[in-house]
Amino acid sequence: MRPPSPAARPASAYWRGWEEVRADLRSSARIVLVLALAGLPTGLAWWWLAPRAEFRVTGTGPVAVGNPSDELLVADDVVFALLLAGVGLLAGAAAWFLQRRRGVATLLALAVGTCLTGVVAWQVGQLLGAGPTEAQLADVGALVTTGLDLGSPAPLALAPFTAVLAYVVAVLAAPGDDLGRTEPDDAAPVRGALPGGAEPLPEERPLVDVPPAGRPPS
Repeated sequence: MRPPSPAARPASAYWRGWEEVRADLRSSARIVLVLALAGLPTGLAWWWLAPRAEFRVTGTGPVAVGNPSDELLVADDVVFALLLAGVGLLAGAAAWFLQRRRGVATLLALAVGTCLTGVVAWQVGQLLGAGPTEAQLADVGALVTTGLDLGSPAPLALAPFTAVLAYVVAVLAAPGDDLGRTEPDDAAPVRGALPGGAEPLPEERPLVDVPPAGRPPS
């Protein structure tokens, strides 16, 4: 059986995603920037919510105040992971509601932007929750607080994972291949374009030239 000729193939058989990606570059850059800035409040929330322990500096060294949990350092990572997972889900859902920009470029921007969210949040949290200095540890009688640190870099992958997961689930639930993407209201229609992106058929010519009415044939 002979394969169908290019003219006989439907328009949907060809991927025209590069034009869509180029059209979405500016909005994708904005998504990356917004998600990177979202790392600031995320890092602030990590510093505020993560459990920390207090120590009293004595002549023999720091002594814990109260009974701090043995899972204190692990709890810092857990709080950070939960925050990034929540931010990723919110970012994926918010990106899907950008109906005019649904596509490959938005998905890539979502992954890159949420990676930056985790890195920025990590650095902000460590900056705000810095541990005691040598001078503070040498001050007998001073009250110091443990520093905020990430024990493992694994939680940094949660934000892009959950963001992409939320977006892909919405893509799979979309009723059409166009993902419900809409064109801007001020977009000028392309001359000769047909609905659905189909290409106009070439004009057919008759096999025999028929003279117009009222003109004798030559």
